[in-house]
Amino acid sequence: MQDGSGGGVIAFLAAAALASAPVPEPQPLTIGETVKLQALGEQRAINIILPPDYEAEPERLWPVVYLLDGAVKQDLMMGAGLVRWGALWGRSQDAIIVGIETKDRQRELLPATADAVERAKYPSAGESAAFRAWLADTLKPMVEARYRHDGTALLVGESAAGHFVVETWAETPALFTGYAAISPSLQWDSEALSRRALGTATRPPLYLSLADEGGATETSMERLFSVLPKDQPYCFSDRRSELRHATALHGLMPEALQYLLPTEADWLEEYGMVLRCERRGG
Repeated sequence: MQDGSGGGVIAFLAAAALASAPVPEPQPLTIGETVKLQALGEQRAINIILPPDYEAEPERLWPVVYLLDGAVKQDLMMGAGLVRWGALWGRSQDAIIVGIETKDRQRELLPATADAVERAKYPSAGESAAFRAWLADTLKPMVEARYRHDGTALLVGESAAGHFVVETWAETPALFTGYAAISPSLQWDSEALSRRALGTATRPPLYLSLADEGGATETSMERLFSVLPKDQPYCFSDRRSELRHATALHGLMPEALQYLLPTEADWLEEYGMVLRCERRGG
């Protein structure tokens, strides 16, 4: 009569045999490279991730996605994954990813505010113009000199970084060829950014979105629409109440890339990859 222990002995011996078998040495998994640059007195990482086919296609030129808050411990991995996923499905073009580390987000991404509560809460805020000048004078020329780009340069940011995206689009529109502001903090400084006159000249395409923010964030977005130039190309992803401010970038960056880096794929709607523009201009 068997007591059932034979199977356990066999399993143990099999596991021991596997454990003693030679195991290949693990190899590094390299996904990109990092350059350390000084900006606003802070050393920060600039993380560059190249498309998988970059080396195999030496004559090919690529779009560049500049991702704010792009440190390894910030949004770099998620952003890179969404760019790759969009390219995998043909939803959006593949691109060089440039992740820009931020150190003091309010200081670097927001202009000064006249709101006393905001000044008390974020006393360092107000140097977005200097950060933008660094992007224009240092970072962007370095990237364009080192990597094979096709002239397409997108600026992507969420929350305070989204405010920076809209401000850059308004003040120095030629710096990038496309802009994606996901749940931008347009309530900043009593909604001042949405109150400025933009004139009649069209600017590069602009992707805008809101999650469940409501309040001044939503009213400032509505005001921004009222001052957009008549022929301005833009896509406003209708207010997504199912998304929270904290999940907006995860949920909406794929749509932003689909709008700004479109492909000729004709199967996207079949798989639910629909570009939802509640309002669209241009």
